Amino acid sequence: WSRDLKLDLNREHYLVVVDSKFRKSIYRPFTSRYLFFDRILNEEVYQQPSVFPNQLSETENHSICVSGIGHRVPFTALITTFIPNLALNSIDGFQCFPLYTYDEDGSNRRDNITNWALAEFQKHISNSAVTKSDLFHYIYAILHHPLYRTRYAENLKRELPHIPFPHQLTLATTCPHLNEAIAHLIRIGKALAHAHIHYEQADQYMLTEIISNDVPFTWRVEQMKLSKDKTTLTINESLTLTNLPSAIYDYRLGNRSALEWVIDQYQVSTDKRSGLVTDPNRLDDEAYIVRLVKQVITVSLQTVSLVNEINQLITGFVV
Repeated sequence: WSRDLKLDLNREHYLVVVDSKFRKSIYRPFTSRYLFFDRILNEEVYQQPSVFPNQLSETENHSICVSGIGHRVPFTALITTFIPNLALNSIDGFQCFPLYTYDEDGSNRRDNITNWALAEFQKHISNSAVTKSDLFHYIYAILHHPLYRTRYAENLKRELPHIPFPHQLTLATTCPHLNEAIAHLIRIGKALAHAHIHYEQADQYMLTEIISNDVPFTWRVEQMKLSKDKTTLTINESLTLTNLPSAIYDYRLGNRSALEWVIDQYQVSTDKRSGLVTDPNRLDDEAYIVRLVKQVITVSLQTVSLVNEINQLITGFVV
């Protein structure tokens, strides 16, 4: 019983249940859950009704979620096409910057990047062919630059991210032309976005599967467990995955790697107060969690590779 819920009761605001309010959301990194999206049962909806007003908007809109001001764990940026949880990393509040905004009925789609911002960006690279979508993905690439995150770590705690203009980038000697570098950054940003949005369609990384003959085989997960050296993942008593590549742990979202978020979230748990059981296993897709593990490993390796490309392309920032 929250403050707002009590006020709704006093004001006799009644809950209306319709199918369209059942929405897919991003609860934690690479962890989707269903959400009943309603102003009465959601304590604060903020601007999300104008970002993802309906399921159609999820097919065309992208939203970059970044750690909010005063975050307590390392800065995180993650793009999504679904309504995100405010505490996307379970600790800090996040703020989201979408490509489009809408009226709450889903009509009147508007660019969230202004004409002025695009014109300024185009002016600095003398290229009028660059689009707002290109600028959006340039921003996503910059937000993943390791030097950007370390150099401006204190600034990012006190204020929302400031994105450098192209002329403020120091290019590697292997890429002396600014337009070429910007085009490459845009391609990397698009590749990162595609990997992070479509993680459930990624290829499954080939791991060694050890199947026990002592118990009946099952895909069911109660609680997965990493070995101390993080090279082996026990799925259950019947299945263990080995030869996990060490590079996957270089892709971190806050205090955990992407794989560790999946391990943390995809387990059976019981709420002590209500006794309600949360079970992430899917009756209609028993292998989903194991498949997701392999897909997130692929996405993690892709991300590490793309971030390395950014690091090699941009060697510094000029204030």
